[in-house]
Amino acid sequence: MEKEKNYLELRDFSLGLGPDLFGVADISSIKHEFILSSRIRQEITAGISLAARLSAGVLEDIEDAPTRLYFHHYRTVNAFLDQCAFKVGAYIQGKGFLAIPIAASQIVDWQKQNAHLSHKKVGYLAGLGWIGRNNLLVNERLGSQFRLVTVLTNMPLKMDSPSSQSCGSCRRCVEFCPAQAIKESPEDFDHQRCFERLKEFQRMRLADQYICGICVRVCTGKRP
Repeated sequence: MEKEKNYLELRDFSLGLGPDLFGVADISSIKHEFILSSRIRQEITAGISLAARLSAGVLEDIEDAPTRLYFHHYRTVNAFLDQCAFKVGAYIQGKGFLAIPIAASQIVDWQKQNAHLSHKKVGYLAGLGWIGRNNLLVNERLGSQFRLVTVLTNMPLKMDSPSSQSCGSCRRCVEFCPAQAIKESPEDFDHQRCFERLKEFQRMRLADQYICGICVRVCTGKRP
């Protein structure tokens, strides 16, 4: 009962801040991957995943390369999620539990595109969607048109279950990927080809960060 009560109260508080999706993940199978101290990894038991929807209009402006408009919007949504994670963490800490907000976009290794943890893995375990061919989290309502943030905690919480859905026969991201990095399955995603195209976009001064947005634009979650 305590876990259910904590979950419902935390969900209402979190969604009240403005995010579009909320879920709680059992992180026991992935926390060994987190770039955090062993003491912290031992203490945490759950990952709270929050998602904020991206502007469909801003995404629609993207054609074959990222735009300055998208770059600014990308940073704005990340900053919004970081503020939400800070407030959720403060709420949890006020209840007497450990809370560690993990930044929405803080890359540790750009070559491998690694952060302190994989927000999409936490989001998947929290039931927010499935891992699509584009190697991103895909939600049935939002597609891949959202950003994620994570708060780690030892607060007793009910856990959500991973989605059993998939992209089905949809291959729009495969068709539109400018790097031809997207393959039949997410396991075959070519990280290196993707990264090389991101570097090219950055050299062109289209964005001051390694982002693209094309596969995000075409992934709406509406499968054929």
